[in-house]
Formats: sequence, C-alpha cells, structure tokens
Amino acid sequence: MNLPYNASQLDQDPYEVRGFPHRLYIGGQWLPSSDGGLIEVTDPSSGAVIAAVPDATLEDAAAAVEAAAKAAKGWRETAPRKRSEILRRCFELMVERSETLAMLISLENGKALRDARGEVGYAAEFFRWNAEEAVRITGEFGTAPSGTNRIVVDYQPIGICVLVTPWNFPAAMATRKIAPALAAGCTVILKPASETPLTAYALAALYSEAGVPDGVVNVLTTSTPGPLTSAMLADPRVRKLSFTGSTGIGRALLAEAAKHVISCSMELGGNAPFIVFDDADLDAALDGAMIAKMRNAGEACTAANRIYVQSGIHDAFADGLSRRMAALKIGTGTRAETECGPMITRKAVDKIDRLVKDAVNRGAKVLCGGSVLEGDGFFYPPTVLSEVSPDADMAHEEIFGPVAPITRFESEAQAILHANNTEYGLAAYLYTRDVARGMRVASEIEAGMIGLNRGLMSDPAAPFGGVKQSGLGREGGQHHGIAEFMEAKYIAVTF
Repeated sequence: MNLPYNASQLDQDPYEVRGFPHRLYIGGQWLPSSDGGLIEVTDPSSGAVIAAVPDATLEDAAAAVEAAAKAAKGWRETAPRKRSEILRRCFELMVERSETLAMLISLENGKALRDARGEVGYAAEFFRWNAEEAVRITGEFGTAPSGTNRIVVDYQPIGICVLVTPWNFPAAMATRKIAPALAAGCTVILKPASETPLTAYALAALYSEAGVPDGVVNVLTTSTPGPLTSAMLADPRVRKLSFTGSTGIGRALLAEAAKHVISCSMELGGNAPFIVFDDADLDAALDGAMIAKMRNAGEACTAANRIYVQSGIHDAFADGLSRRMAALKIGTGTRAETECGPMITRKAVDKIDRLVKDAVNRGAKVLCGGSVLEGDGFFYPPTVLSEVSPDADMAHEEIFGPVAPITRFESEAQAILHANNTEYGLAAYLYTRDVARGMRVASEIEAGMIGLNRGLMSDPAAPFGGVKQSGLGREGGQHHGIAEFMEAKYIAVTF
C-alpha cells in the first residue's frame, strides 16, 4: 500500500482521501462496478461527502466468487509456514501504517482518534495471533474402540467464505474474520458496511503488498447487501458465512444460508449489563465503566448498555460517572483532543434521542447531557441517567451511543435477574472485591463473555461470541477462530 502522503499530511488535510484505492477489489484488480454505480461516503463529523465507492451488482458478486474459486486450490495448498509468514507481514505493515490507518478510520467512522488508534492495534493483532496459529493446525489419530481400525481426523479448509462486517470497527471486524480464514487456507469475499468502506479497501491493498495472492481476498461494497449476499450464498462453491451485525439481519441471513446448508458464524446484538456491588473498588468500577461504556463513544456491541449499582454505592457511583462523562471533550474525530466523536448517522442520533426521552418519561433523572447537540455533524453528548426503569426501552434495545443508564438494585439475586432479563447474551461486566461472589455471579449470568473487574474483555487470544440471540460460534482464541473456517474429515484406516 504505497500511500501518496503520511499521517501528518492527512491530519493537515483530513478530506484528502483520493490516494486510497476506492474500487472493487476482485481477483487482485481494482474495478468499477459493472453498471458504474457509486455509493457516497460521509464524514459523520460534518455530514460532508468525502468519497464515493463502487456500488457492486450481482454480476460483480459472481465475479468475486469466481476469483475466490480460482485462487482456492493454490492458497489451500500453500504451506502453513508460508501462509503464516504472509499473515505476519500483514501485521507488520498495519503497525507501520497505523497512524495513517487510524486517521482514515476516524475520518469515515467519526470515532475519536485515540479510539481509532486502539482499533488499528487490536485489528493488527489478529494477523499476528493467526500467523502463530496457522502452523499449529493438527489432526487426530487413535484406535477405534472395537480395535478393528485406526481413526484419522484431518482438518481441512471449509472453502470460500463470505464475510459481512459492520461500520463500527471497520478494521478490526474485518481482520478478526479474514486472518483466521486465511490461516485455515480459505479464500474470502468481504462485504464491508457501506458507511465505512475506505478502510476495507486500504487494507486490501496492504494485504496484496504483504504477499496475499490475487483472488484470496476480494472486497465488494454495495447498497443492496441482501440480494448480493443471497446470490453469493446460492453458489455451491461458497461454504461459509460469517456475519457481525444486528440480530434481525442475522436471522434473515441464517434463513438464507439454511436454504443451501451453509456453515454460519454469527456475532449479533448485545445488551450488556454492568453490575457494581457495594464492596467494589469505586474508582476501579468508574474506570471500567468509562471503558465499557465509552469505547467508540458507545457504538459497540459489547458496550455497557444497562448499569446496575447496589444501593450502598449507588449515589457515589452515579455522581462520579456523571462528572467523568460531562468532562469528556466532544468534537471532530480526527482532532487529537477529541474524546467523544459523532455518531455514524443522523438516524443513529434520532434513535438515541428517542431512547433517552422514553427513559425520562418513565421517571429517569438526567445527571448530564440528555439532548441533541445543534450544528453540523451527528453528535450526541455523553449522558448519564439515574433511576432508569427496567421497563424503559433502553433496557431492552441497544443504545449504541454515549448514554449510561443507571438502575439501583438491592441483592445479588436481583442483580442476576436484571442482567438476564434480555434476549441477548453477548457480554457482561461485574465489579466486586469478593472473588467468590464474582465467580458465582459470572457463572449465573447468561453471556458468552464476562469482564470481572475489567471494563475491556476483547482479546485475539480469547474466544469472542455470545449466547441466546447474540450469536453462534466464536471468533479468536486458541483454535476457536480457525476452527470456524475448517471442517473435519474422518478416515477409517486398516493397516
């Protein structure tokens, strides 16, 4: 990826993005859409259009599947060590270009530059982790209980994978899927969110520079993701769908994949509880709440969506959190001093405003923020609400914004009841000095991931995923991530 400027130049002129590739990436070629259609990309900080990318057609989707199919045999047969070295080079290039990539993410997504820098580092780690895992894919060998034969189990690449990623982490959500798929020996077609496509295309150029062969990674942007995804899943050569996004869309994609019996990984919606017991370290709990709530300005599926605080510490916690939230600097994402950037769209702001008004109408008290900011861009201020009713809409919907709703609780049993009163089960957080209580409550909470005295749990070395309506399968972790892109072949052997 030979960029025509460095990060400092991008900072001086944040709307100069013409040096990045903006076309469909199919079979190693940068192409316009077959009908010339375009999708405008908007800077959420200003509402201004900053670029346009191709709007892929069914013909383009078919071409991407064909390119992935042509590259499949060669990549599948590439030695694990060679695949590992290429993935490692992807990691190194992302680290070298981290500042420029962070600026690009901040520009198209709106997130504060400090969050964008964190995302690039996190996204790069998936390549380093899977580079190390690529050479450790092993099979199984044993004797059948009857003694009549040997059992050999070989793990093979599942085939062509369609990867669908959201806008909130345009680098990390892509690399979390691409890296293990490539480590397993699969070829992929990435369909990034149309709101944040520039990062996906910039990374595609980086993969090519790192040595990923043409056709192994293909990238399509489209304004009609449903028909294009359906068309790709209907091709018998496609054997895997990995999706990160809303539960509603996930259900629709599962139904579509079921028509063709395609393996699916689904990382879906969240409604994370954040529980603070009376015996918690107050400052540690506040630190954790700020991370769990305000990472990416709350636009994260793992964000603390419901904050439950025991009565004895409730007032001190509410006061401390509101003071910290009110002090955050709001502004354009690409500015170094910004701590809370804009939301992704005006529609997102309107949803947040609706949820806050509903909570207030049900008796919640506004401790800071609480109203839409005037002016350009899609901003909503950091907001803390106390005495939020468990019946409020925001207790059952993802807020996806910088709003922290606090509800008081009395007993451990009540906290667990509140935490599990949702169809979702992605992440949860709890703070207590009592390790026995922490482990006991963690075992009772219905979630795929628990942060015990931690406000951040995501790690490439740990399995990421949820239960209930929050998804199927796991990404990351030792063997878990790669396993999603492999299938077992059993061979019965008689010597």
